[in-house]
Amino acid sequence: MSSRPTAHRARKRFGQNFLRDHGVISRIVRSIGARPGERVVEIGPGQGALTEPLLEATEGHLEVIELDRDLIPGLRVQFFNHPAFVIHEGDALKMDFQALRGDGQPLRVVGNLPYNISTPLISHLLRAGSAVQDMHFMLQKEVVDRLAAPAGGGDRGRLSVLAQYFCEVESLFVVPPEAFVPRPKVDSAIVRMTPRQQKVTPAQDETLLFDIVREAFGQRRKTLRNNLKGRIDGDALAELGIDPGRRPQTLEVAEFVAIANAVYQQQGNASADHDTQGDQDTGEETPA
Repeated sequence: MSSRPTAHRARKRFGQNFLRDHGVISRIVRSIGARPGERVVEIGPGQGALTEPLLEATEGHLEVIELDRDLIPGLRVQFFNHPAFVIHEGDALKMDFQALRGDGQPLRVVGNLPYNISTPLISHLLRAGSAVQDMHFMLQKEVVDRLAAPAGGGDRGRLSVLAQYFCEVESLFVVPPEAFVPRPKVDSAIVRMTPRQQKVTPAQDETLLFDIVREAFGQRRKTLRNNLKGRIDGDALAELGIDPGRRPQTLEVAEFVAIANAVYQQQGNASADHDTQGDQDTGEETPA
């Protein structure tokens, strides 16, 4: 058995709300389904509410990432009898998850994420690609609703499209404020995100896709024709089977990918035309 955690006042700058409800903790651990031999990484273990049952599930093999230096000594004392327990001191936003994986198994990442860093941290993890097997996070319910929002839903936005391009997203269950100390002012929810082994429709240029999605949602009430007029015209959208009068939140992920790929092809054709024109202007022969 681990020792009891020492008293620690939650810090607003770290967005700390410590989970205390044992029923919720058990439900989260069951949802994760961690097993011995897996590479499980917990972000923000805090006072070890999830850490202890995760250590039991993995038979003592667990890695955690903790930013608050005042919490780390308590974690070391609390779990001193687990020699395979590893603490990475630092900011998860700056963690190289590809390097952390190394040549080992993909990481199963879990955590009760501070609301103020949840979106940038998820974006950071999405870029980790094959380093991550899956993610189970407790987030503000509003963020989970956005992540899982279907096309046409009021919560649909840029984060929805990008998360669903990379992952299967499942909203699992809601966690009420009274499960925490101190009590937050909003509901939380558990989300499972499983990176796709193979994307349904791959983008030819993912950076371009991200730009297209960002521009499309730049003004949610405006149509694709208006928001993307610097990228693609209405006729080209219609050729893709996409009504240029639609608003961005109505599009499926595959439709955004189709737009990005069409823009990519247009850019390639324009570049080729420019090169050909340059050869003609100089009188040089184009190589066979």
